[in-house]
Amino acid sequence: MADILRLDPSDNVVTALRSLQPGQHGARERIPRGHKMAVAAIEKGAVIRKYAQLIGFARERIASGEHVHTHNTEFRRAERDQYQADPVDIVESGAATDVFAGYRRASGAIGVRNSIAVISSVNCSATAARQVAEHFDHKRLAAFPNVDGVTAYVHATGCGMADSGEGFEALQRVMWGYCRNPNVAAVLMIGLGCEINQIDWLLEAYGLEQGPGFQVMNIQERCGLRQTVMRGIEKVEAMLPVANRFVREECPASGIKLALQCGGSDAWSGISANPALGNAVDRLVRQGGSAVLAETPEIYGAEHLLTARAASPELADKILDHVGWWEDYTERNRGSLNNNPSPGNKEGGLTTIYEKSLGAVAKGGTTMLRGVYRYAEEVTSSGFSFMDSPGYDPASVTGQIAGGCNLVAFTTGRGSAFGSKPSPCIKIATNSAMFERMRGDMDINAGKILDSAAGVEDIGEEIYRFVLEVASGRQSKSEAQGLGDYEFVPWQIGAVM
Repeated sequence: MADILRLDPSDNVVTALRSLQPGQHGARERIPRGHKMAVAAIEKGAVIRKYAQLIGFARERIASGEHVHTHNTEFRRAERDQYQADPVDIVESGAATDVFAGYRRASGAIGVRNSIAVISSVNCSATAARQVAEHFDHKRLAAFPNVDGVTAYVHATGCGMADSGEGFEALQRVMWGYCRNPNVAAVLMIGLGCEINQIDWLLEAYGLEQGPGFQVMNIQERCGLRQTVMRGIEKVEAMLPVANRFVREECPASGIKLALQCGGSDAWSGISANPALGNAVDRLVRQGGSAVLAETPEIYGAEHLLTARAASPELADKILDHVGWWEDYTERNRGSLNNNPSPGNKEGGLTTIYEKSLGAVAKGGTTMLRGVYRYAEEVTSSGFSFMDSPGYDPASVTGQIAGGCNLVAFTTGRGSAFGSKPSPCIKIATNSAMFERMRGDMDINAGKILDSAAGVEDIGEEIYRFVLEVASGRQSKSEAQGLGDYEFVPWQIGAVM
């Protein structure tokens, strides 16, 4: 295996594939594995390039062979080179032949799991929702083999908020989105009764009616917690036979809506796992399936790569509007979008948000951008789309699942213990060392690309085939460990009052 990697001839830095000692490949000092080394002198204020793109500016003169990282690199907003892309529209041209075993819903959507959701409208009803769901252990579900579980989705908001505006609307989109997610067969919604986020308002806004698979109740109307839990258990017991009627049947791969995520990123994310996931996304789109990229702070500095792929100028403008909102949001709160790379990201070799974003966008593959959505908005377009969300993984994934994603693909370099429900999470490791340390958590080792044991297309095919297997019922490592009960985190956009 080579010691250094130059991703484009125009780059003035290389990435160390293994730690370099002074004298190796012109290194003037030790270069940690995954970190960058200048391959030409970079004058103070000059652009630092990786991926043939701007990733930062030299804070001081950097000599050839010096370590390039946070100590000598600065971030500032800049006009980037125009990137003229030629996105391939392969939705219509591809032959959709791949299938998986899924659950067909009356709406026409296809689920990959078959569960019952107990959703709290407000934090005050969270305990009631948890106690109802916890009643249904494996023993009590044994008579209903087609039901994957009963899960509580509770959160820390719902009151002390404005009763209108984007914050309120986003929470209602999340709640309704989880109700209609194709992995959910039946829903019980529990409120307190006096909260801002009234269940009745949700029912009215979306034209919802109660029935065998959808029930609502309030603690104050049931005269307390104990009575609410008892009656909630009775309602779920009545739903179990309804949910159990669904059985897996052959479904086209176009029924898969894949949420794209990364967390605990490192220098390898944009070189191995993210491009491989992007290759899998292209394969899925070729089958008529859908993939949804999110985390607006983690496309910052790379948004031009998405706008160049937009199917219309209006979609490109939507991307830029979301980025502008985040610039204003961080400025008002005296922050910086360059704070997004975490200490772990930086230890792993990522220096600026530009560098992180350029690697993160690779998860979206190469096809045309077909849709741009608000947080937790229903994703109605097939192919590749983008959803506005924070970079905080649980909040971002919550929005994607509310948008209809029935599976989650999550790349990580430092390692992550994230999981999600009702949509199972597939973990993809960027490097072999971490994959070996966390074998119990990782499903796919994209580090084989760095080891020269496989190519991006090989791992892309492996990810795509694994997606079909998990969609057909195979448990991912995160799912098998029960992750997902505490990762339901609606984004609190508005003021807390």
